[in-house]
Amino acid sequence: MSAKLAADVVFLLDVDNTLLDNDRIVSDLRRHLDRAFGAASAARYWCIFEELREELGYADYLGALQRYRANAEHGVSADERLLLMSTYLIDYPFAERLYPQALEVIAHLEQFGPTVILSDGDVVFQPRKIQRAGLWDAVRGRVLIYVHKERMVEAVQRLHPAKHYVMVDDKVQLLAAVKGELGARLTTVLSRQGHYALDPASAKFHPVPDITVERVGDLVDMDIASLFSQPCVASHVVSQSK
Repeated sequence: MSAKLAADVVFLLDVDNTLLDNDRIVSDLRRHLDRAFGAASAARYWCIFEELREELGYADYLGALQRYRANAEHGVSADERLLLMSTYLIDYPFAERLYPQALEVIAHLEQFGPTVILSDGDVVFQPRKIQRAGLWDAVRGRVLIYVHKERMVEAVQRLHPAKHYVMVDDKVQLLAAVKGELGARLTTVLSRQGHYALDPASAKFHPVPDITVERVGDLVDMDIASLFSQPCVASHVVSQSK
């Protein structure tokens, strides 16, 4: 099999709190659990959820439900009605939680090079979320989901070779980690949406991203070619919302 030709540029796009308002999704879920199943059951679920996130390194909503059920089977008090939450999650209207112009951004970037979803997450719920939001079709099925995407830079390069990469994410530490692997071949773009991006402490111990935008939709009005046609000067390009 012949080697895949390298594109001039590949755009690596995060999902949660970058293209999709995941904070709002979680807020909706919290309200639903409290209202439908009661505060005690909801509190137990979120406790398990946080324990699992510490173990895995990513949010696993359905995995937390599995553990919730396992605890109930071993005599730990639990409301079995909470298992109905799986239906709520699977049928959630994710497309309604896309950030403004998210799909326009993907279409705009596609004029310059392939767009690739690069996300952390599980192998069941995260793909479902991406599909239901319309993002899977928008990037023509170029979707990569890993446990720790910052550790999979070599795999990303093998699957989507490029002379240069542009990575858009809401987490400064992830941008810094991938920058450490790719160096000048990567332009990092921080989208200041969601609680991670807006947390002052998150940026304290990491290099400043090459570019910061207040919202992902700002990329529609940006000179995209400048992101990969010449070396980027860190922190000198900042896009403001209109």
